Amino acid sequence: MKHIFSILFAAGMALSAQAQVRHEIHVPDLDGYKTLKCDFHMHTVYSDGAVWPTVRVDEAWREGLDAIALTEHIEYRPHKDLTGHHGRSYEIAEGSAKANDILLIRGSEITRSMAPGHFNAIFLKDCNPLDQKDWHDSFKQAKQQGAFIFWNHPGWARQQPDTTLWWNEHTEIYDNGWMQGIEVANGTSYFPEAHRWCLEKSLTMIGNSDVHNPIGMDFDFYKGEHRIMTFVLAKERSVEGIREALDNRRTIVWVKDLLVGEEQWLKELFEKSVKVVNVKRGKGYCNITLQNESDLTFHFQKTEHDKAIEYFRTFTVKPQSRCNIAIYFPETFNGEGKINFRVTNLLVQPNRGMDYSYSF
Repeated sequence: MKHIFSILFAAGMALSAQAQVRHEIHVPDLDGYKTLKCDFHMHTVYSDGAVWPTVRVDEAWREGLDAIALTEHIEYRPHKDLTGHHGRSYEIAEGSAKANDILLIRGSEITRSMAPGHFNAIFLKDCNPLDQKDWHDSFKQAKQQGAFIFWNHPGWARQQPDTTLWWNEHTEIYDNGWMQGIEVANGTSYFPEAHRWCLEKSLTMIGNSDVHNPIGMDFDFYKGEHRIMTFVLAKERSVEGIREALDNRRTIVWVKDLLVGEEQWLKELFEKSVKVVNVKRGKGYCNITLQNESDLTFHFQKTEHDKAIEYFRTFTVKPQSRCNIAIYFPETFNGEGKINFRVTNLLVQPNRGMDYSYSF
């Protein structure tokens, strides 16, 4: 087993030594906030992951992330005889994170059967006190350290094989102030029930990779896929700035083409990403030229409208592209028109997109 760790360490050092190319993610900052790209749930060999801690930093840097948390399982560490105390992966990754300007957040995963299931505690000062026999005591220890605690993958089929449920234990955790957020998405899965709970209970929406293998095994970057992440709308690019934003629920989750969040943030993100750059009106028609200045995709679907006006059924605005919307109307039409649509992948409610309109 020691030989395995020697090989992993050598591989990690070799990867670090290779030339690195960072892929910047172009997503607009919102008024008064910086849009930070974050992943708060991942594993290394210091629990049940397959890579050295510094590899997680290298992956995050290459993918354009601003912040990560290494959240090793407290209760499940297959190599615990060799990996030392809880929080060791953070200590190993800390130097690399500073060198690569990646904000590194200390965290751990409380790993219990359902209920209550798995929870991450981040912004910890010391991970070791969370190692308790009774899960209540683990949560108390995290709370005493002022941790931000969120429920992981609530719709995970292994723990909730039939229906995604909120259990009595979750009410207890919530009432005690031991839950500040929920993963509304994990890996490539979106959980509409978690989305609804966050809206109803004023909890922060989180989306994380929960990566165990090298990240390229979970996401095919050559095909244009991206890691799931949480956009944190922070007043400043710092660990403290991230914490303040999470406490105030300023997040948007990006999973596949979906963007999940509160409508005020999604609307501003859309308006700052997709701009009308030209309107050409002629006799019986109007062309609206849109420019998407972000790396995000937006899917439009026509909603209720003036039947005299003809325009798309569905329409996709691709990343970093310019496109036209053609609108037709009677030649006698002289007033102001409006096209109404739903941006179906901006989820402001569980499985429901955001309504929007353009005037011409």
